[in-house]
Amino acid sequence: MDRLNSEGIKRDQLLWTLNQRALVYAARRWKSCLLCKQGPVNEAGLCDVCTILLSEQERHVVERWMAGVGP
Repeated sequence: MDRLNSEGIKRDQLLWTLNQRALVYAARRWKSCLLCKQGPVNEAGLCDVCTILLSEQERHVVERWMAGVGP
């Protein structure tokens, strides 16, 4: 899967993006999912649907965001 739409980040760049505080904060501020651009988003800048589709490694980083620790 390359992109979920033409505006979101490429799927293979998600792990790197989740480790960039400024990009996650921007997604949260705009209430726009990093991958699909839908809202609302969680503390990691992802919507509920995209959060379900995460790999184990990505899920670990998202859990850190959800716990308030960040990447």
